[in-house]
This record gives sequence, C-alpha cells and structure tokens, in this order.
Amino acid sequence: MARVTVEDCVKKVPNRFDLVIAAAQRSREISNGIAIEVDRDNDKNPVVSLREIASEAVDAESLQERFIRSMQKNLIKEDNNNNNDEEQSLEEEFAAYLNDHKSENNVNDGFSFNKIRQEDEGSFEDISDEMIKNED
Repeated sequence: MARVTVEDCVKKVPNRFDLVIAAAQRSREISNGIAIEVDRDNDKNPVVSLREIASEAVDAESLQERFIRSMQKNLIKEDNNNNNDEEQSLEEEFAAYLNDHKSENNVNDGFSFNKIRQEDEGSFEDISDEMIKNED
C-alpha cells in the first residue's frame, strides 16, 4: 500500500469519527513507544496508525476502548448495594475539600505583609484627564 487514504480505512471502520478516534489513539500509543505492526517507510505516526487499521494489524474497537479508558478520570464501581454510601462519601469528601480550601485561603488573614513600593526612575506616572486635555 503506497499511500493510505481515509477511503481505505473506512472499509474497515465505517464511521469516520470512530476512525479518527482509533487512529489518534494508536498514534499516541506509537509516540509512547509501543511497537508498530507494519513497516514505517518514513511515515509519521498518524499515517502508520492508518496503515495498521487498513491492514487490520490492530483492532479499531479495542483502540476506541483504550481511548475511552484513557479519558476517564474516575472509574465507577458497579456495586449497587453501596450507591447511597458512595454518594454520601463523595459529598463528604467534597465538603472536606471545600473546608480545607477555605482554611488555606484564610491562613494569611492574621499576617500583615510588607508593602514596600520601589520607585523606579524610568517608571510611568499616572496623569489626570485634565493634563491630557491641556496638552492637546
């Protein structure tokens, strides 16, 4: 395959949006050092990933699943018995975070900071509107 086009890959992955997600995920994996399954031929990672998808060297569905997992921040446990406990613990954690954050912001309330203003010889002066009108 001398040149990979999207049309070659759409035969394997019919939805172009799914194809883009799969190819982008595979490109990231290649950039992170995972071995490639086809010859590189001086091609960049996105082209190599499209070649792998077109030749079915990698599974596009598994790439999509890996993309979804990489974007998830928290994995939700499928334990229906503890739903209320989990919701309450999340609320408690958030309340504790807010309290900690509020206390961090109030730490410096008792301290006075030294507000020394250094005048620079080349600094600008504030001038009034009247001075501006007088110069015109």
